[in-house]
Parts: sequence; C-alpha cells; structure tokens
Amino acid sequence: MTPASENTGLAQLRSACSRCSLARLCLPMGLSESQTCRLDNLVEPSAPLHADDHLFRIDDPFTTIYAVRSGCFKSYVVDGEGREQVLGFHLPGELMGLDAIYTHRHRRNAVALDTGTVCKLPYADLTRLATEMPQLQQQIMRLLSKDISTLENMVADHTADERLAGFLLGLSSRYHHRGFSATRFRLAMPRRDIANYLRLAPETVSRILARFQADGLIAVERRDMELLDTERLRQTAGEAHHLSAPVFD
Repeated sequence: MTPASENTGLAQLRSACSRCSLARLCLPMGLSESQTCRLDNLVEPSAPLHADDHLFRIDDPFTTIYAVRSGCFKSYVVDGEGREQVLGFHLPGELMGLDAIYTHRHRRNAVALDTGTVCKLPYADLTRLATEMPQLQQQIMRLLSKDISTLENMVADHTADERLAGFLLGLSSRYHHRGFSATRFRLAMPRRDIANYLRLAPETVSRILARFQADGLIAVERRDMELLDTERLRQTAGEAHHLSAPVFD
C-alpha cells in the first residue's frame, strides 16, 4: 500500500462516533451531542490490521482501550508448555483491553483473524471524561461486569453439545445486534479456535456440527453457517446460550 493510499484509508476511518453505525454498541445511550463530540476527540482510528497482526501482547503497557471497528479479533494466552488458550472473539462494536485496568499491563494477546480496524481510546483521557459523564462510567462498569459473568458461564459444567449450541446462539445474537442476519453468517474463526475456546477437541466440534446438520438444526458449508432451527438449538444449549461471550444484550 502506498503512503497516499494509506492516508486516504485513514481519512476514511476518521468518521466521528456520532456518525458511526457502531455508536449504539460502543457508546452508552443518552449522551448529548456535545458529550459525543468530546468523546469523538479522544478516538484515534487505527490503520488496517491484517490476519495474524497483533494489536497488543501480554505485558505490553496498558494505555488504551480498543473498540473493534471492522473485522474479528481473538484474545488468547499461552501456557508454560506453549499451549494456546483462546479467551474470546471480538466483533465490531466490542471493546478490548478492559481486563488490563487493574495490572496496568495487558494479561492477554489480541490478534486479528482477518483484515480489521479498531478505534483507540486513551484510558487516562477516557476516565477523566467518565467522571463528568455518569453514562460513560456506567457503561465501563457494565462491560466489566459482563466479562465476569462470561467467565462464570465458561467454567460451568456444560456438555459438549450445550457448549457448541450456546456458542452459535451467542454469535447469532451478536450479529443481530450489528444489523446482520441472526441466522446466516460467516464464521471468522477457524474450527480449531472454536474448539479451543470451548475447551473441546477439534474433532469433537466437527462431529457435533455434522450431527447438528444431520438433525436439521444448522446448515454449514466451510465457514458459512445457517441456523435452521433456533428453538431446538436453545433447547440444546440450555443455560449455555451465551457461550460466545456477547458483550451486549
């Protein structure tokens, strides 16, 4: 990409929050126009990141909260034996980096799964602004609480069928909130990452997807997914119906 085209791309990304289609997902409802403009001034759009580009890594200093603008990102850690553990998938309108507030250093890695962009919100400036805007402060607290609830759900004793059905329903809800189809979507993440996130073997995920398809619950072609019977999927998922960690209800 030439410098001129990079500058053009960045200029196109500098769309104010008040005009962004993701504003209702990223921002608290009820901000006035002047408050939204003040928040606009904090936002710095990123250059495009491509598949396997890291947004941040473990132990990087924490200075910024990131809002996904396009694409899909994966957060993960690597244990002492070099095994990767997927912690979540992040879609447009969702925030990354909140877990680093306590330690002031990132405790996970974040990597792009495909071409994507983020909006950068400097945390120090954001917290100063939040003291003047209760709605913004409440939104940050709500997102932190949501992360805790998701972690509690992940450690619950769900069956493999419940976990995978819940994951698909969670993705369905998240895509629906972004104005896309709730029943037809493309999986940005490979099956091995889905299996890792759900703490299942990849062959188990493939086997269950094949059975779900044979039973008429879904239709899947490579990464193209269609939910054919969401009611039966909900019955299968039970209490695991949000295992794709949706950030917004």
